[in-house]
Amino acid sequence: MAGWTATALIVVNLGLIFLLIAAPLGIRTVSRSVRIKAPPTRVWNAVYPLGDQAGWSGEIASAEAVEGQPDQVRLVTDWEGRDGQPIHRVEQLSNVAPGQAFAMRVVEDSSLDAGFWATFSQRVVLEPEGEGVRLTISQTDSYRGAAFLVFRSFALRRMMAKLKRWAETGEYRRGGMFEHPLTQVAMAAASVMILWSLTGFTVGGLAFAVMITVVVALHELGHMAAFRVAGHRRTRMIFIPLLGGIAIGGRPYNSHFEVAFVALMGAGFSAFLVPPLVQAGVFAAASGNVHGGNFMAALVGCIALFNLANLVPVWKFDGGQVLRQICPQGLPLAASSFALFGLFLGVGWLAGFSSMIVLIAGGVFAALSLMTSGNAVKPRHALVPLDRRGRVALAAALVAVVFIHGSGVIWAFSHFA
Repeated sequence: MAGWTATALIVVNLGLIFLLIAAPLGIRTVSRSVRIKAPPTRVWNAVYPLGDQAGWSGEIASAEAVEGQPDQVRLVTDWEGRDGQPIHRVEQLSNVAPGQAFAMRVVEDSSLDAGFWATFSQRVVLEPEGEGVRLTISQTDSYRGAAFLVFRSFALRRMMAKLKRWAETGEYRRGGMFEHPLTQVAMAAASVMILWSLTGFTVGGLAFAVMITVVVALHELGHMAAFRVAGHRRTRMIFIPLLGGIAIGGRPYNSHFEVAFVALMGAGFSAFLVPPLVQAGVFAAASGNVHGGNFMAALVGCIALFNLANLVPVWKFDGGQVLRQICPQGLPLAASSFALFGLFLGVGWLAGFSSMIVLIAGGVFAALSLMTSGNAVKPRHALVPLDRRGRVALAAALVAVVFIHGSGVIWAFSHFA
């Protein structure tokens, strides 16, 4: 039963990961339409970049036409850049019919590489309807994976709902229900229920589902703490049922050290828990508390195995992120990746996993690496490089975290041998 459950989890997760971040979807258009009971001029002045109400949401701090380019507008946003300053953006307008419609594309961004906006365009149309106006916004872009497509659709829907509320009542509220702590607790509970169902709704399965969800929360808490240490003013955690969670910082990365530090601290934070939990398990077993010893071994096993798996040198995983910052591209990065990957497989073998399971794990992570490689958003300007002292410190920290979690896996599984 456990084998079938593990196989099902692997297959489902691989399929979801491919669909979310690797599936070639091509050019897609997200379109939303809403009826707003407000004067058309009020809505137009809110959605048109040069309208006198363009800052209705607080996301646009100022907007002005580019000198010598009447069809371009320079925006200063409320979003914080890597240097702590507001992000600037230049948009080119076309097919402008005042009060009715316009099209827009981004030609310059102070934060992101121009390639990010290469295929993006937006069309806004206002049509009189009853006592108000119908607003339709369509966004077209090229997508690899459905995650960003879903995000765009969600963001557009929420923005238009907030605009409707503001235009009709004059009220605007930041944030939303999705990132509310209660919503995230509900998402975590949904993750527990999904995992529990895969184990046949057994008591042990419930304990396993809760344990895994807590381990994910601790991992993301480590990332959030690292964001704070790196100077991010705002951080948040988003639970994704079955897949895990995502920690989000308040601004783009500024340096290669910051990227590696934040990535490593997911597993690094949990590494501080492993030694005392092992000691507690040893003490419980020595005192004859079999159930307490088994619980500690199971908890250590979940924490150590989950975090060790995140340190595998897969492109999008924490281990891949850390190694790409520490090692130069080419042979050094390839050699380090194979060494870390071999160490991971060696831990599995020492922990008592069969050769077949170790090989399957290797194949799964190799597939993940191929699916996710090269799919990253590039900043406009190169990140601050790492000096030798930073490389040595991060490499030593990576080795220490891998050693702690690897030892935790071996101890936990030998406890049940």
